[in-house]
Amino acid sequence: MLSKAPRGTKDITPKDVYKWHYVEKKFREICALYGYEEIRTPIFEHTEVFARSVGDTTDVVQKEMYSFTDRGDRQLSLKPEGTAGVIRSFIENKMYADTQPTKLYYITPCFRYERPQAGRQRQFHQFGIEVLGSDGPSVDAEVISLAVQFFNEMGLKNLSVNINSVGCPTCREEYNRKLKEYLDKKVDVLCETCLERKDKNPMRVIDCKNPHCKENLQDIPFMIDHLCDDCKDHFEKLQTYLKEMDINYVVDKTIVRGLDYYKKTAFEIISNDIGSQSTVCGGGRYDGLVEMLGGPKGISGIGFGLGVERLLLTLENNNIEIENPKSTDIYIATIGDAAKTKSFKLIKDLRANHISADNDHLDKSLKAQFKYSDKLNAKYTVVIGDDELANDTATLKNMKTSEQTTIKLSELVDELKKRL
Repeated sequence: MLSKAPRGTKDITPKDVYKWHYVEKKFREICALYGYEEIRTPIFEHTEVFARSVGDTTDVVQKEMYSFTDRGDRQLSLKPEGTAGVIRSFIENKMYADTQPTKLYYITPCFRYERPQAGRQRQFHQFGIEVLGSDGPSVDAEVISLAVQFFNEMGLKNLSVNINSVGCPTCREEYNRKLKEYLDKKVDVLCETCLERKDKNPMRVIDCKNPHCKENLQDIPFMIDHLCDDCKDHFEKLQTYLKEMDINYVVDKTIVRGLDYYKKTAFEIISNDIGSQSTVCGGGRYDGLVEMLGGPKGISGIGFGLGVERLLLTLENNNIEIENPKSTDIYIATIGDAAKTKSFKLIKDLRANHISADNDHLDKSLKAQFKYSDKLNAKYTVVIGDDELANDTATLKNMKTSEQTTIKLSELVDELKKRL
């Protein structure tokens, strides 16, 4: 057990970590283009932060959170998602007092106790953005645009942008009444989960994946057909902005958010993988969440989250390869103790000039040192021995072309600066 990672966790070893570096770098670059700044929040929060934000009736809170009581008898939980901690930080640090909107992004590990499967682990990693302080549909369009540009630049072209409106408390009250009336007549065909959701979060019934429920609820009423004038106008303007940016989308009435603070826009981005489909991003507007977590009234918010593991799996399924940039600029192969001692001075000077360099630490033969240089993908290998030290020379080999050049050892750094 000591040599095996806990179930639902995975090591990210050097043979894969360059892929993570690449997607993280790309996400930071795209966020910077849109004026978003990074925020880093604690790995755990007070449990109540997630109970309120994610919802104490959700599976995440009831079944999947890693919660514990600390030595001060405080109830804490590892973060199951990124939004709640950002909103808590927004309130605590009084970011609402700054010029609005506040545009933030995060890259964070998250934790949920669920059955591990491809692209889904108990410790997973999430990219996300949050925009606070604007309730206009233009922000909604920007958030969707950022996500689409990120995926496009990752090489995912065959995307579906699915949007919906989940209304507001005004129009949702009447809609929920009609929905409950409809569901009350269908109790004999509802699965156990839907029977539970029927009274607590009736809109979540629309999201049921049970084939039996889907078949028997085909005429279920949808929120988008019962929007008030304000929500309808917001949704129409969002579509106008998306069309102006040439972002193709479809209206998907089945996208829902079951909690009261979710409002108006909800969206998902689907990657039409080779032979399959997968949701790579989901987001929406949560205009009541800041107030629910103890912040000022009237501060709107919208954001999205995407799983890094799911993204990497989707790239793999679409045969999109991320090139491994690993290479060493120069490897110094030595013959004899004096040359090996000298190599440490050379290595230090090279690294001080930001030229990546390595040398032998296992007293290998010259042939074995060249093999190791190949393994490091070194661009150049320099060979020095007693004769080279005596004559201030070295043999410099281009590992790609096999061309060999004699150079002055004392000019090694300058010579490599020119060549690199």
